[in-house]
Amino acid sequence: MKPLTRPARLAPGARVAVVAPSGPVPEERLSAGLDILRGWDLDPVVAPHVLDRHPELPYLAGTDADRAADFQHAWCDPSVAAVLCARGGYGAQRMADLLDWEALAAAGPKVFLGFSDITALHEAFATRMGLVTLHGPGVTGVDFLKNARTQEHLRASLFRPESVTTIASAGTTLVPGRARGVTLGGCLSLLAAELGTPHARPATRGGLLMIEDVGEAPYRLDRILTQLLRAGRLDGVAGIALGSWKDCGPYDRLRALFTDRLGGLGVPVAEEFGFGHRDGALTVPFGVRAELDADAGMLTLDEPALL
Repeated sequence: MKPLTRPARLAPGARVAVVAPSGPVPEERLSAGLDILRGWDLDPVVAPHVLDRHPELPYLAGTDADRAADFQHAWCDPSVAAVLCARGGYGAQRMADLLDWEALAAAGPKVFLGFSDITALHEAFATRMGLVTLHGPGVTGVDFLKNARTQEHLRASLFRPESVTTIASAGTTLVPGRARGVTLGGCLSLLAAELGTPHARPATRGGLLMIEDVGEAPYRLDRILTQLLRAGRLDGVAGIALGSWKDCGPYDRLRALFTDRLGGLGVPVAEEFGFGHRDGALTVPFGVRAELDADAGMLTLDEPALL
């Protein structure tokens, strides 16, 4: 697996677009998130349909066509240096195939940020555009609005990426060893849901898989991992870094599950790397070459995620 194209870091005064590819956005939280971005000397612009709600499917932020049009316009606007997702939820898969990926690629590389349901778009950006993306908080996320650690790590990732090239684990080693590869991953259930779609990777050969999830019972995580294993999605994976598993059950049960399902791969596996659905979540890049030292609980990027 080869490293992907790195977009340019942000500079003071950069124009950033806020879009809602998935779930509906609370207006008061959007306003608070925009204030934070302006405090970073960014110039945020809100896509026209961000505050929409689908008339019949209220779990979607407007219609698929409108969400796709917002995304397309934001990415193809030459004045926009970054596209930031307002939140996750559900719906990115519904609009991904409505995007003109050739036009997106022609618009050139720029920063893309989101997590959770946005995993579907991280996969698409990797397979269709070969672009490094940032797995990090949504602009309206409670953690982004309230947690200083989350804010500062994202800010450093955007403006000073050379300062965040190491991520330390707060947990233990499940399978010892060191591995090198290209980072990829996201929300585990979304990776499974992408199987068989045009944007799914056929395998993770040569990759450092970074996974997390929220609200999935242990037996469901077992089923998801088993599906990925049976489908060959984990064939050739170089190493695995586990993030957060909020509301997924007692962690001792999860640790036993991960050891059972992932231990047989014969690659380093380490836990609690601080990204995902958790307080103080960190921003991690997908598409950069790195080293995972499971014994030391350390992920080290070969180079900053942004130029």
